[in-house]
Amino acid sequence: MLTVRKSGERGHSNHGWLDSRFSFSFADYHDPKHMHFGPLRVINEDYIAAQNGFGAHPHRDMEIITIVLEGSLTHQDSMGNKATIKPGEVQKMTAGTGVTHSEKNDEKDGQTHLLQIWVIPDQMNLKPSYGQKSFADALASHKPVLVLSKTGRDGSIAIHQDTEIYLTKSQAGDTSEFSIGEGRGIWLQVIKGEVSANGQALKAGDAASLKEEAKLSLTSGADSEFLVFDLPLD
Repeated sequence: MLTVRKSGERGHSNHGWLDSRFSFSFADYHDPKHMHFGPLRVINEDYIAAQNGFGAHPHRDMEIITIVLEGSLTHQDSMGNKATIKPGEVQKMTAGTGVTHSEKNDEKDGQTHLLQIWVIPDQMNLKPSYGQKSFADALASHKPVLVLSKTGRDGSIAIHQDTEIYLTKSQAGDTSEFSIGEGRGIWLQVIKGEVSANGQALKAGDAASLKEEAKLSLTSGADSEFLVFDLPLD
């Protein structure tokens, strides 16, 4: 079964400096039909104005992933990490027993466009940790790039969950296919362009969840960018 979640069906908030769209219930947005998909708890698409951001705030027991699509984001945390995340890079923070961090668009002009993703870990009370890596060269192949996985295989960042996350920057006419194992599902998030998923047309901001399907077949109708999450289901 393939279920489409259109971009306009997502939750939305606008605080002036921060314009956000929520795939799942988050903050003041609550939708009991969209609480999570397996361990995938949050996909927030954020636009942060220049010289603005999130002040220091705490997290625990969550795998927090940040993918910057436009601009840059300065991260600082209680583990002593300070880094700037740019397009082509992926950051993963294990909040574990507790961590405090801040995130800011330090650019003088121009917004930062990003995705922040939360995945529920397979263990609680883990030791907090941080990872960041550029996948820019691999993404230039226009093929799916494994950016996060349980074991950190194939150069991906390790995540505390039996989950594989692929990022793709494709060209018009490119195709890809993902097998779906028993007891698993796929969440497809289109970031840019147009993608056909098992024959279903999707545009930027749209998503599709797949359960009890054997595979996901994708064809890009334009230069596109998308994420594929291979996840265990409840």
